[in-house]
Amino acid sequence: MTLLIVIVVLALIFDFINGFHDAANSIATIVSTKVLKPFQAVLWAATFNFVAFFIAKYIIGGFGIADTVSKTVIPEFITLPIIFAGLIAAIIWNLVTWWLGIPSSSSHTLIGGFAGAAIAANMGNFAVVKASVILKIASFIILAPFIGMVVAMFLTIILTWSVKKANPHKADSWFKHFQLVSSALFSIGHGLNDSQKVMGIIAAALIATHIHHPEIGYGIESANDLPNWVAFSCFTAISLGTMSGGWKIVKTMGTRITKVTPFEGVVAETAGALTLYLTEFLKIPVSTTHTITGAIIGVGSVKRLSAVRWGVTQKLLIAWILTIPVSAVIAAIVYWVLGHHLI
Repeated sequence: MTLLIVIVVLALIFDFINGFHDAANSIATIVSTKVLKPFQAVLWAATFNFVAFFIAKYIIGGFGIADTVSKTVIPEFITLPIIFAGLIAAIIWNLVTWWLGIPSSSSHTLIGGFAGAAIAANMGNFAVVKASVILKIASFIILAPFIGMVVAMFLTIILTWSVKKANPHKADSWFKHFQLVSSALFSIGHGLNDSQKVMGIIAAALIATHIHHPEIGYGIESANDLPNWVAFSCFTAISLGTMSGGWKIVKTMGTRITKVTPFEGVVAETAGALTLYLTEFLKIPVSTTHTITGAIIGVGSVKRLSAVRWGVTQKLLIAWILTIPVSAVIAAIVYWVLGHHLI
């Protein structure tokens, strides 16, 4: 029972860290274009992160991404020490990349940690993880930014044509107002996607409790049985984390990849939001970081390819690819060091 409580607390801490780690995703462009001041921007993003809870529960009617995450490891091989090690690894990698100002994926570090700990606990047996789920999630390391990029390029061309006869000053003013809407839409997408990943981990812990410790009485059979307090807590934690900001990553996202104007901010955020809504429909956990980065690259590419700082982009891509395996290795080490003492 004690370990279960520790895991739930760690999961919510990770959710909070995810909020300030990924705050940059939804506020970088709106801050860099000076539509809102940094503090106003994080309040705006945090509000719509929380609004996502009501959309998921009462409009969508379920938490499909949480269910996908909970199925990363085959249920009978899930134990509380495995989840504990995976969470510790995910928190370590998130804090390291935040400190270095690298917009890595909180989603993939969580998945990598969970899978890595499970493999380590079963003597390197890769059969304990569901390869189809891992491959589907891993494929979106490439697909999510690519979709975001293509949608952003398409929107850029359409909107450029639609305002070509407008007064430039007036058009810029319009897009500053529109950016409030696009930022809110992206924040909703961030809340829908990222909060559910932590819900999926807590679901896995409760499923493990049901299988291995039925005497406790708090277990569930699937993510569909999650009590309401789990969803509410996860959406609250990520919203509070968002309010604490993530200024190092704001700088990378808002200025280092390409210079962003209000017009381009609207396009990037809208493209990112549409991509996140698509993955919500497909029930695939993706990185909001990857999505908005791809969208910003798409916006810059339409102006001219040289507008994108490809050296920065290459470094980001390397960090994205390394996230799952590095998180898995860290989780394996944590499990080998601490796991046996927790069984």
